[in-house]
Amino acid sequence: MSTKPVEIGDLKEGSFVVIDNVPCRVVSIEKSKTGKHGSAKARVTAIGLFDGVKRSIVAPADQKVEVPIVEKRSGQVLAIMKDTVQLMDLTTYETFEIEKPKNEELLSKLSPGIEVEYWEILNRRHIVRIK
Repeated sequence: MSTKPVEIGDLKEGSFVVIDNVPCRVVSIEKSKTGKHGSAKARVTAIGLFDGVKRSIVAPADQKVEVPIVEKRSGQVLAIMKDTVQLMDLTTYETFEIEKPKNEELLSKLSPGIEVEYWEILNRRHIVRIK
């Protein structure tokens, strides 16, 4: 897996984290102060990038969590099938199929020949925006 360890207290809203082996975007983070008998705690709420499910973690602020390495790439739409979109990477010229985006606005703008930005996270690809 392409991840790196980071302390949970160092996460910020908008950053990425892996929860239950699913890459997620951090929506909110709350930190409590240290108490008489323990360390500071952090509560992280995040939403899955691929499935949109809300997940959370509660852990000591100095505990390590995995953060995915996001590769941002450009591609060109070759064809639109029933459930997938065929893309060609503009640097390697590799062709592959990925799931259609869930976002209706993105889906309505997709057509063959259009350039898109896609992210590769944990060996899964995801269309982010149209260039």
